[in-house]
Amino acid sequence: MMRKSLLLAATAISAVATPAWAQADNDLDDNVIIVTAQRQAQSLQEVPIAVSAFDSKALEAQQIENASDLQLTLPNVSFTKSNFTASSFTIRGIGDLCVGVTCDSATAIHLNDAPLFNTRLFETEYFDLERVEVLRGPQGTLFGRNATSGVVNVVTAKPELGEFKGSVEGQVGNFESYQVKAMINVPVGDTLAFRAAGFYQKRDGYTKNLFDDSRIDGRDMYAVRGSIKWEPTPDTTVNLMAYYFREDDDRLRIQKQLCQRDPTGVLGCLNNRLDFDKNNTNANFTGVLGSSEFFAINGLPGAIGLNSLYGPDGHANFDEPDDVRVVNTDFTPEYFTDELQLQAHIEHDFGPIQVSLTGLYQETSVDSRQDYNLSVLDRTTFDAGIGTLAALSGPGGPLAAFAPVLDAVTSGTQLCTSDTDTIGLGSYGGNRICADSPISLDRSNQDNTSWSIEGIVSSDFDGPFNFLLGGIYAENNLGQNSYYVNAFAIDYIVGILGASNGGFLGTPYFRNNTREFELESYGIFGEVYFDISDNLKFTGGLRYNNDKKFVEARSTLASFLVPFGQTTDAFTSPFVGAFDADPGTPGNQIVQQRNVAFDEITGRAVIDWQFTDDNLLYASYSRGYKSGGINPPLQPIFAVPESFGSEQIDAFEIGSKNTFAGGALQLNATAFFYKYKDLQLSRIIARTAVNDTVDAEIYGAEIEAFIRPDPDWIINLGFSYLKTKVTGDQFFSNPRDPGGGRADAVIIKDITNGANCAVVPGTAGNAAGTNAFVNAINGGLGLQGTTAFPADGNIASTGAFGICGVLEAQAAAIGAGFDAAGIQVISPGVQVNLKGNDLPQAPNVKVSAGIQYTQNFDSGWTLVPRVDIAYTGDQTASIFNGNVNKIQGFTQANASLQLNGTDDKWFVKLFVQNIFDSNSITGQYLTDASSGLFTNIFTLDPRRYGIGAGIKF
Repeated sequence: MMRKSLLLAATAISAVATPAWAQADNDLDDNVIIVTAQRQAQSLQEVPIAVSAFDSKALEAQQIENASDLQLTLPNVSFTKSNFTASSFTIRGIGDLCVGVTCDSATAIHLNDAPLFNTRLFETEYFDLERVEVLRGPQGTLFGRNATSGVVNVVTAKPELGEFKGSVEGQVGNFESYQVKAMINVPVGDTLAFRAAGFYQKRDGYTKNLFDDSRIDGRDMYAVRGSIKWEPTPDTTVNLMAYYFREDDDRLRIQKQLCQRDPTGVLGCLNNRLDFDKNNTNANFTGVLGSSEFFAINGLPGAIGLNSLYGPDGHANFDEPDDVRVVNTDFTPEYFTDELQLQAHIEHDFGPIQVSLTGLYQETSVDSRQDYNLSVLDRTTFDAGIGTLAALSGPGGPLAAFAPVLDAVTSGTQLCTSDTDTIGLGSYGGNRICADSPISLDRSNQDNTSWSIEGIVSSDFDGPFNFLLGGIYAENNLGQNSYYVNAFAIDYIVGILGASNGGFLGTPYFRNNTREFELESYGIFGEVYFDISDNLKFTGGLRYNNDKKFVEARSTLASFLVPFGQTTDAFTSPFVGAFDADPGTPGNQIVQQRNVAFDEITGRAVIDWQFTDDNLLYASYSRGYKSGGINPPLQPIFAVPESFGSEQIDAFEIGSKNTFAGGALQLNATAFFYKYKDLQLSRIIARTAVNDTVDAEIYGAEIEAFIRPDPDWIINLGFSYLKTKVTGDQFFSNPRDPGGGRADAVIIKDITNGANCAVVPGTAGNAAGTNAFVNAINGGLGLQGTTAFPADGNIASTGAFGICGVLEAQAAAIGAGFDAAGIQVISPGVQVNLKGNDLPQAPNVKVSAGIQYTQNFDSGWTLVPRVDIAYTGDQTASIFNGNVNKIQGFTQANASLQLNGTDDKWFVKLFVQNIFDSNSITGQYLTDASSGLFTNIFTLDPRRYGIGAGIKF
């Protein structure tokens, strides 16, 4: 079979070879569809796999400059940035729904066939690539660590022996943008060559900041790559590669925050739609714990509170700009990331046996800070309480012990917020940010080191039988990962609550800190390839997977007393024994440590029938697996599982690949059905991402067509349909509606921690009894009774500020007095059945089209106009579905006009991306109850246009 069987099992790729530099080839059989695999090329039409790719010419012609652009042409593929400096590449409705350092990616990202961990590859621009491959469907056998949705494999251009060559190109455009790319290939003798390439890009921000009339969300980044190719013998090849990427700018992690404002303050944002408005900060952790009502309940003067639960909040007078590209923020974002990759690959051909060995070493880091609320908080409500504290904390005053609080959180007339330090002192250790307005910010940072080694032995026999055997070992070590939320009000609250005991409550900011994460993974895999007849073939494969994970983490916010004046790490406080990072282990622990292990056997079986030279039918079954993980530690508010299990997928697929009219038309179609068990997905509880599992089914169809009616025309068409649903009874509480849609429930905002709970009657429908119970308890606490939410808020329950623990205790003692069956307090809310709901990040339909024409001139020049357009259908951002979680479908269009010189030596190009200037939303992220349930949104770039030019030598 001369290695064709290996190709059937490995990475077969389709690429539209559009003439980005040179004129179109006059032969319809040339440069129409290029199909490659891990080690050689083969026609796509012979490969029974749903896979697409783009070679360097196609990437250039279709203006695919980064991972986000891939979604505009590929069927059943979508991409979005996500909340914590990460992203989600979704294939057939399955993306990175699991959030946390112990989560595996559902879509495996590979570099030259080797797996990457926590890569920043989605941050950078493409340059000097051989191709980008996207395999759709679970890769149950060959492709590194298993992925349940598919694989993205970025293949870099390799040095070319015996030829000196190079290229330089640049472009300028709107937003004061410019970019330069360059490559040089240098032969050293007959058996050695060196290749170097790189890019630099800088532009102004896409977003206008009204606060200081600046532009933010800009880019300033570069990358360099060096490669060596050595062929010491005709049968031996050695490839070495080193790569470094760096970005340092004011990039925004999120584009905008949306909210249907809740005037009651109980929820912060309502449940019907997303408006250009701000959450009611009385619902936030800072709003409830900084309130005069909470202080009074705790025996402190209510007059030193920063706000009243029933009065104006920090966003009461804030006007949110009605434009996703305009914000008003008093904190300029900061973004830094870099990545180092070192790779070595050696392969040798022993005749009928081939052996290869690949090693990859990787270091990544990322550090991002921005305004947590993307707003300017009104300090008016704060000034009265601060002024009262200043008057009462002077020498000899009744609150003289509180003077260190005032010293920490003010500087003259300015208000000071803890900076994101690592020792837990913040403003109380002098590490602070002071400004005229009360600053709030968050920070997400991570450092990561990983390496892998993979060996493969494959056969190339002339008979009907061939095989492949391989093994891979990988380690991923996370040095640290933290997510911070800092706010002036937090600094004020932790000081007020601790001052009477001679200190503040540490840490004076929220910090979820993974101090260490280790992954050890290995896999042993093999496939057999058997020609049943000349046109009927069978492929079968198995893989054994083994994953071990260890994590050491903790989460802190106002967790223990730290004496005023302490200069060492907060965790050296004599009172740190009151802090317990691990309630699941007897005694108080400074950190939580957990180990989990998973193993699984997966594989696939494929049968394909080449019933004519130009027509192929195939059917396949594959089993996919993604290991489980460990939930981050929570502050003791709710009980959640410490770990979550592996997910498993059974995938069935049928497909047909067809070529007509001598290559002028290629038409491929695929249909698939997935049955998922324990699909991992995340929700926010107590300011932390907690992962659960659900069962689901997915089915869909994909059609791809390539039309070339004559050598000068190229037309690409794509269509996909997708249907997803949760199967079985799956019960979870909806954070947007803790009352679960019940009119007899009361939603409580817990003023001790900012969380929500729901009070429900024992007898369904007894709304009067539930409201009377809450009103009676609240009266004794000095809190107001229940109130109705706005009629258009899609909240059937009433709401109130309260204390869930007190209500629960009283319900057990006297609830029968209000309801004979007993009143219940449910945290974090009433559970609802998700059966039948759509999965998030799964557009129901995608349609794409591209058309290109080449005008040939007698001079040898060519003029190539091209237009691409893509429609992505509706999708949901949450498994709870509903109007508030709906992401509207969007259309994106690009166009270019390129003039190419004789003999492929130069080009000049005009280009425009996002012709309609669509504010296309690709994803959403819902914050938790203690942040007021606002929604972060992520968008594609606005309209870009400019001119580019390049030369080759």
